[in-house]
Amino acid sequence: MAKSRDRPEVALGRDAVLERLKTVLDPATGEDIVSAGMVRALQVSADSVRFVLEVPPDRADEMISVRDGAETALSGLEGCSSVQIVMTAHSATPKVEAKPEPEPIRPEPGPAPSGPQAVPGVKRILAIASGKGGVGKSTVAANLACALAAEGRKTGLLDADVYGPSQPRMLGITGRPSSPDGKTILPLRNHGVTMISIGLMTDGDRAVAWRGPMLMGALQQMMSQVQWGALDVLLVDLPPGTGDVQMTLGQKFKVDGAIIVSTPQDIALLDARKGIDMFQQMGIPIAGMVENMSTHVCSQCGHEEHLFGHGGVAAEAEKLGAPLLAEIPLHLDIRTAGDGGAPVVVTHPGSREAEVFTSMARSLVKDGYA
Repeated sequence: MAKSRDRPEVALGRDAVLERLKTVLDPATGEDIVSAGMVRALQVSADSVRFVLEVPPDRADEMISVRDGAETALSGLEGCSSVQIVMTAHSATPKVEAKPEPEPIRPEPGPAPSGPQAVPGVKRILAIASGKGGVGKSTVAANLACALAAEGRKTGLLDADVYGPSQPRMLGITGRPSSPDGKTILPLRNHGVTMISIGLMTDGDRAVAWRGPMLMGALQQMMSQVQWGALDVLLVDLPPGTGDVQMTLGQKFKVDGAIIVSTPQDIALLDARKGIDMFQQMGIPIAGMVENMSTHVCSQCGHEEHLFGHGGVAAEAEKLGAPLLAEIPLHLDIRTAGDGGAPVVVTHPGSREAEVFTSMARSLVKDGYA
């Protein structure tokens, strides 16, 4: 969690940060957290420090004090005005001992697994997904969130695209989330949408080089430690593909539906089908499909042309028995509005481009997804 204090402008150094972290010891082993390999993905900027504290999964509770100790140690470092530590844990691969004649495994009586959990205060969770990047998934998520808010729904947006977080730019949100107690995170808000993004917690121009366990830990922290308040729907803007973030979301949290975004090209639909199959394997219903860049209308002569083909997403939706939620045109206003920090639903209400998202929001409300 981030903590800020007024300090003289002294540039931080990575070596000084590491030396200070070496003063923080694991109470069980007496070894410092740097030598123990617990400090991961360390990022040191001019006045702030961010890193992942990777701890043994069976000691997560007792390691909270170690995290707090690291935060206190760094807060006392000259020039450090902000400290952010994400604590995560992952299990080591267990050893498998070969047995000449293994006995059949018989389950012992006990409580059933709890399964995916709901997020307190959040009525419904919708995943916004795509099989590949570049199809406009984040643009759809930002506009849909604003359209739902305009329809009177209390709407949240979690930007879980860790490697390419774009929602802060699209929603015009800057600054870092605060934490009143060092444990919970206060999200930011604009255009009626409550939003949190890993992009608000990292330097915008620096790559987030995190392995799977770090990604999964960050997602769980943003889902369960953010004070979302009372929401009708939480949209989760996922990274493209079928990786750790998608699997963690579906396994750990109760997701009410998934919206699949694709362009009309066959190559995009090939990847979209993989995403659909993943959600189906996890028992998450497909709330609908969206065909982005469906058509282009010339601003000079009004000629309409399907640059990337047409109808492929509609045919796939019909085969799945899922609704085609929208066919979104390729339009300059959609791009410029998102780049400017206010989605086209906000900047051009009532336009053909905005009405596509408004209609999609109303369909989701009618079908009970929002």
